[in-house]
Amino acid sequence: FLFLFLIPAITMRMFAEEKKNGTIELLFTKPLSEYKIIFAKLLAGITLVFISILPTIVYYVTVYILGDPVGNIDTGGAIGSYIGLLFLGCAFVAIGLFASVLTNNQIVAFIIAILLSTFCYLGFETLYNMDIFGSLNLFVRSLGMRYHYESISRGVIDTRDVLYFVSVIFLFVMFTRLVLQTRKWQK
Repeated sequence: FLFLFLIPAITMRMFAEEKKNGTIELLFTKPLSEYKIIFAKLLAGITLVFISILPTIVYYVTVYILGDPVGNIDTGGAIGSYIGLLFLGCAFVAIGLFASVLTNNQIVAFIIAILLSTFCYLGFETLYNMDIFGSLNLFVRSLGMRYHYESISRGVIDTRDVLYFVSVIFLFVMFTRLVLQTRKWQK
């Protein structure tokens, strides 16, 4: 849940500040494709997410050493949780990039990113719990990030879950590129 606020705070400036200051035009005059710019910003956000997760390894090591007997911890579950957290963070960064490209106001980008990330993480689970889709309920639940994160965090890395997160990242990168393309249509 910390990522629902931390990552939008990281990504809110990525495009919004450049649009506000007019430096986005300078950026697009460089010999870089839109994909390179988007992926550079995506990689910068993912790097910050990785750095924010890195200190928590101390907790794992502490529990491993202080456990009775030593090493009495589910290593597969812990590694799966870290991998799932990285995938979740990458998806939130992609959502944050999309929210940032929609506006030139950082606060609006922050709020949009929080709302989209929260819906993608908790919204489908809430719709599933309302039981309004009948036989499609399980399908609606499987559209949510929480379902796939919990699956990975159990220590079983299924290709369906990995493909889901890669697809969400790809989808929001494409949405970001589409919004960047509209600046050409407006002139």
